[in-house]
Amino acid sequence: MEMSFKKGEIIPDVEVVDIGDKGKSIAKKGEFVIITEKVVPGDVVDIFLYKKKKNYGEGNVRAIKQFSPIRIEPVCQHFYDCGGCKWQNIKYTEQLKFKQKQVFDTIERIGGVSAEIKHPILGSQKTEFYRNRLDYAFSHQRWVYNHEDLRREDAPPGLGFHIAGKFDKVFDVLKCHLQEEPSNAIRNGLREYTIAKGYEYFDLRRQTGFLRSLIIKSTGIGEVMVILAFFKNDEEAIADVLGYLQQNFPAISSLYYVINPKANDSVYDLEHILHSGKSYITEKLNGITYRVGPKSFFQTNPWQAETLFKRTKEMAGLTGNELVYDLYTGVGSIALYIADSAKKVIGIETIDEAIDYAKTNALDNGITNCDFFAGDVKKIVNDEFVLQNGRPDVIITDPPRAGMDASVVAKILELAPQKIVYVSCNPSTQARDLQLLSALYDVKEIQPVDMFPHTHHVENIALLIKR
Repeated sequence: MEMSFKKGEIIPDVEVVDIGDKGKSIAKKGEFVIITEKVVPGDVVDIFLYKKKKNYGEGNVRAIKQFSPIRIEPVCQHFYDCGGCKWQNIKYTEQLKFKQKQVFDTIERIGGVSAEIKHPILGSQKTEFYRNRLDYAFSHQRWVYNHEDLRREDAPPGLGFHIAGKFDKVFDVLKCHLQEEPSNAIRNGLREYTIAKGYEYFDLRRQTGFLRSLIIKSTGIGEVMVILAFFKNDEEAIADVLGYLQQNFPAISSLYYVINPKANDSVYDLEHILHSGKSYITEKLNGITYRVGPKSFFQTNPWQAETLFKRTKEMAGLTGNELVYDLYTGVGSIALYIADSAKKVIGIETIDEAIDYAKTNALDNGITNCDFFAGDVKKIVNDEFVLQNGRPDVIITDPPRAGMDASVVAKILELAPQKIVYVSCNPSTQARDLQLLSALYDVKEIQPVDMFPHTHHVENIALLIKR
C-alpha cells in the first residue's frame, strides 16, 4: 500500500539510506524519498516534513531513534551550527566510499561517458587541520541560537563563518579544526582585542562599520599570511589593529590589509597593501618551492596536493618530448611539477599576480622550460598564440568549480592534442565538459582524490585519449 504524507507532518521511523547532492542525506519511508541533513546512512529518524512535492519531500530531523554503525561523534564543538564539515559524524573510511561512488556515478550519469579504468579514491593523510586558507567575517551582532537566553538585538559582535543559507548572519568560531595554529589564536586574539578597543564590526545589511573580513593563509612549512579587510580607511585605527597582530603573533610572516567599501566581500579586485613582512609565503612540494601571494590560488590541502600532482603527472605519461599546455595554471603549481618530464610547458592563468609568481617560481627552482602567460584562457588561446608557441601534444586543465567555458572546450577539440588530463574540484561540471570532449576523446582513466575530508567535495583526475 502506497503511503501518503502531508506538509507539516512528523513522519516516524524513517531510514536514512544514502547521501545525495551537496552532501545532503537521503531518507525513505516506503517508496517516499525525503531530503534532510546532518544524519548518516543507517540512522533511523523522525522527520518533520516542511516541503512536499509529488515524488519527494524535504524535512528536518526531530529525533534519532537508532544510530548508524558508521556514525561517529564529531570532534568539533561547532559541528551542529557550522555546516562546513558536514560529514564529520561519518567514519572517514565510509566518507571515501561515498565520494568514490559520487565521482563514478556523476561521470556516467551527467557525462554519459564510461571510463575504461576507475582507480580507487586516494584518501587524505590529514583529516584535520589540512586547509591552508580560511576566510572569516566580522559581524556587528553574532548569531544567537534558540537555546541561548539572549535577544538577537542584544547580541555582541562576532568573528567567524556565515551561517549556511543566511548571508548576513555570522556565528562566533572559537576553535576550527580546519587550519593549523596560529589560525585559531589569531582570530580569537583579534576578536578580544578589537572588541575591548570598541572598534565597530561590519553590518552587512546597513553597510556600516569598520572591521569587515579576515583571511588567514598558511603553508605546510609553517609560513602564515594574514589579510585584513576594512570597510573604511581610518588610518590610525588600522595601524593600531595591525600593530597588535604584528606584536603578538610573530609567526605572521606576511601581513596585508585591504580597504573594501564595496557591497560584496570579494577583495581580488582591490589593492592589497603590505603592512609588514614578506610580500608572499612559501610552499614546498617534492623539492619545488612555490611563492604564493595574497591573490594567488594554491591547492587548499597542501599535504594532499602532492598526491594530486603526482597522479596528474603519472596519468599524463610524459616522455620528455611533449609540448604541454597547462590551463588555469595559478602560480604554476602543476606546470613546474611536471616540467622535468616535458620538453616545454606553457602555463596560462587569468590573474596577473599569479603569473608573476609563476615566473618567479620557475626562476627560484632553476626551471627553464616553462613559459607563463596572463589572460583569460578563452581569449588568449587563439590561432596567433598557437602559431607563436606551438600546438600542444598534451593539455592539462585545472579549471575553477564552474568548469571550462564552452569556447575553451571547442578550442581544445580544434587543437586536438593526443592527451588531455582534466583535474577538477567539481565532478558535475567536469562530467559536462567530458561529454563535450567525447566528440573526439575516450575517457581512459579516472582517479578520485580526497582533498577535503569531512565535506562532500572531492577532486577528480580524468585522462582522455584521442581516438
